[in-house]
Amino acid sequence: MATREGCHCPGTGGQNNNNSILYHILKNDRLTTTEEQQTITKPQQHQQHRWHRVSSCSSSSSSSSRLELRQQQACSCGSSRRRGSLRSPQVTCKAASAVLVKTLRFVKNVPCFRELPEDDQLLLVRNCWAPLLVLGFAQDRVDFEITETAEPSMLQRILTGGSGSQSGLTDRQGEPLLEQSTETSGVSLADIQGIKAFLKKCWALDISTKEYAYIKGAVLFNSDLPGLRYLHYIQSLRREAHQALNEHVKLIHRDDTTRFAKLLITLSMLRAISPAVVAQLFFKPVIGAVNMEDVLLEMFYGK
Repeated sequence: MATREGCHCPGTGGQNNNNSILYHILKNDRLTTTEEQQTITKPQQHQQHRWHRVSSCSSSSSSSSRLELRQQQACSCGSSRRRGSLRSPQVTCKAASAVLVKTLRFVKNVPCFRELPEDDQLLLVRNCWAPLLVLGFAQDRVDFEITETAEPSMLQRILTGGSGSQSGLTDRQGEPLLEQSTETSGVSLADIQGIKAFLKKCWALDISTKEYAYIKGAVLFNSDLPGLRYLHYIQSLRREAHQALNEHVKLIHRDDTTRFAKLLITLSMLRAISPAVVAQLFFKPVIGAVNMEDVLLEMFYGK
């Protein structure tokens, strides 16, 4: 508790954090495991479409250009609404559940987290479980296959009366996530591609176990959340995690001066992943429309 009170004092940001609780718990050898070296395939490069200019100034060619532009815009709009679902939901959801158990165990074993009041603990867990889960996917090299699902047409929606109630949650495109028709509606492919892009980025960087631990600390102690009681303390813990990561990178990767910046970019990609999308993609196909907060409370606090 002395550490927590000390973080409220002015000028703590300039102190040496090498003796802090968070620094040592994240560097503890118990958090390290045997790291496997695997060959990572380079992310596929996306082909770019070219615009072909028409040199003729006649009215007919001008109309043709406007028609081509409208067609391309319609195609782009349709592509953004494409949806997908897990090809093997039973297998992937089982793997996701195992990673979630390991993730919550990691959080509970951080002494600085246990020192926080229960309100702050609950607020942090509610907002960090999804990015920490995807981080666990990357660390355990859990991959998944997607099958594209057809979005119901307007006629189908009219005939079925909407077929599925809205959960009040939205994906990256603002489309409503459905509670009952998960298997048919799926998740936005743009959101799925965002998760897969993050995983490929982590695997390409070949992030070590200790680097994963420091990144998890930075994700866990999210001081941007409104309503935190120990805001200054959580801010200091977040700074410690960033500092520990930077020092580790400088020590291990002395020749790679851009690695720390690359890890921060990867961290920013992680924060763009929606918890609602993670819940619907990896858990709802098996457990149904269950409130993930209730599941987390049961797993974390045993309530």
